[in-house]
Amino acid sequence: MPSEVPPLIQPVASQTGLQWRPATTADLDNWAELIARTAAVEHPVWFEKRGDLVHVLESTKNDPRTNTLLGFDADGVARAYGRITKNPGGDKALGMGCVDPDWQRRGIGSAVLAWQEAQTRIRFQSDAAEGAITAPPRLRIRTEEQHRHQAQLLKAKGYGIVRWFNEMHRPLSVPAPDTSLQPGLELRTLDASLHEPVRLAHNDAFRDHWGSEPRDEESWRFTVEEPTARPDWSAVVVDSATGEVAGYQLASYDPDAAADRGFKEGYTELLGVRRAFRGRGIAQALLADALRRFADAGMDIASLDVDSANPTGALALYLRMGYSPVNRSMTWEKTL
Repeated sequence: MPSEVPPLIQPVASQTGLQWRPATTADLDNWAELIARTAAVEHPVWFEKRGDLVHVLESTKNDPRTNTLLGFDADGVARAYGRITKNPGGDKALGMGCVDPDWQRRGIGSAVLAWQEAQTRIRFQSDAAEGAITAPPRLRIRTEEQHRHQAQLLKAKGYGIVRWFNEMHRPLSVPAPDTSLQPGLELRTLDASLHEPVRLAHNDAFRDHWGSEPRDEESWRFTVEEPTARPDWSAVVVDSATGEVAGYQLASYDPDAAADRGFKEGYTELLGVRRAFRGRGIAQALLADALRRFADAGMDIASLDVDSANPTGALALYLRMGYSPVNRSMTWEKTL
């Protein structure tokens, strides 16, 4: 396990007294408490919980010994963290992190970002050495529009906005519209036997979506086993004749977010329809089914997140189904 302070972090370590090293399983509670403490001040729509961090440490393609970084004060309390993820051969890395609100404005966020950039370069160099990629290294970071301090940092470091996303809500006091599937299509509740067929359907459905890369077995397992996942609120449309998955809706519920935001929301994590089945009302049927499941479970709001430039016309579909935009987020990118 590497224990040296990364060179790009060294100056900040000497200025603030933070000690830096990769995250381990022994840090899970400390790490989760740092994120929750930051979220209590910054109120993001979503933030990582302990269960998510367990998955981070279980990753084989993003070794936590080299792709995570935690900064601790003199009492051993985690005050900052950063991590990156990258698919082998992928054309970008994704960065995440936070700094304890009481420790902000000390240059720590800049140092974590510098480490993320350095680790991104290393990952791309490794791929290039294996002949897996020739593209220049790129790092993407997503922020919410309300978090201006993050935007200021990224803009100052040479990042630019490359995509906007809309969080959308629909009140469940309004009944779901009546929809029906065409003959030969069957709606089923998600179960473990459908996990792999849905993964393959997802990779097909999202191959024309901006920024999407195929999900392997590991990343899909993390998706379906995410702590807030609700398979009982999730559904799959299957072609009765062939058994082929035509479309799917994966849902989640976060009770902590409900306590913070003041309402209970059924969240659609992923909604996809394979190309060969588009234009047959499958997305509408899946959404209407989700609305009914959410309402039956006592939710107040149905919510989801959509790429503002989605090529499948998803935004128009959600508007027709009664969803309205409430928040925006953006993806920043820098070619290193």
